[in-house]
Amino acid sequence: MNPHPQHRPRPPDSHIDRYHRLNSKDFLLTLLLCFFFGIFGVHRFYVGKVFTGFLMLLTFGGLGIWALVDLILIICCRFRDRRGRRIVVPASWIKIEVGRR
Repeated sequence: MNPHPQHRPRPPDSHIDRYHRLNSKDFLLTLLLCFFFGIFGVHRFYVGKVFTGFLMLLTFGGLGIWALVDLILIICCRFRDRRGRRIVVPASWIKIEVGRR
């Protein structure tokens, strides 16, 4: 018997990996920070992207274009935090009704 059993890695699509890859910061707070203070890069500071937040602060959000792109990315759930995890709509907000007409 082997004293050091082989540890099998989890499949990449396991529920735990998916949860940690998608959930990080609060979606609504990120959205509101970007909407009201996007040209100052406050939403980027919030998600841990300090360097790009500082660049947005210096350029006023790329004269508003960078802030607008970030706002669209947040709304489409494509914006990511410093660790690469998506900022997504909480599952409790999604209501799916199957089989009703």
